Amino acid sequence: MVPMIEINSDGSSILEAVRIMKGGGVIAYPTETFYGLGADIGNAQALEKIYAIKGRDFDKPISIIIGSREDVATFARDITPAAETLMDRFWPGGITLLFNASEDVPGKLTAKTGKIGIRLSSNPVATLLAQSLSGAITATSANRSGREECVSIEEVVDSIGENLDAVINGGRTPGGAGSTIVDTTVDPPVIVREGIIPLPVTEE
Repeated sequence: MVPMIEINSDGSSILEAVRIMKGGGVIAYPTETFYGLGADIGNAQALEKIYAIKGRDFDKPISIIIGSREDVATFARDITPAAETLMDRFWPGGITLLFNASEDVPGKLTAKTGKIGIRLSSNPVATLLAQSLSGAITATSANRSGREECVSIEEVVDSIGENLDAVINGGRTPGGAGSTIVDTTVDPPVIVREGIIPLPVTEE
């Protein structure tokens, strides 16, 4: 049975989840959309484990959730005025922005595209995890590729629980749609995937 971490007020639950990830483990955690798979982005074995859990090809990138707006500069290059505008309007929230990746971003996350998807989540658990783990955690959905995303811990456990090191019980997530993905490396930015943020996101 996968270990279940209950959220508490003293922060020990977050610390336990971070300890697991720092040790190379993969956890499931709640976001403002679905449950996500969290791992230390600097741990190559943990990233490989995420690909294995999802049954995902290595040519498909994995996005990240950051702990604060300031962390963008650590993981992204060439932050355009248009990207700043989108961050001002929609962060924290369900929009993932594609940037040119900095040298601090492992190639396994970008799938050698040179781009990294970054989101500042409105879910406090996701944000605290990222803040406690060097500013970022992986943000791919907690499900097998091609299967339905999970909105509850029961769905996570039924789907991929035997492959996880822990699940954070964050209750039921909103679901409905994933994050909207916008490529800010081009001008004007291009919507890559429609999601929870209504379109067009670039409209004033």
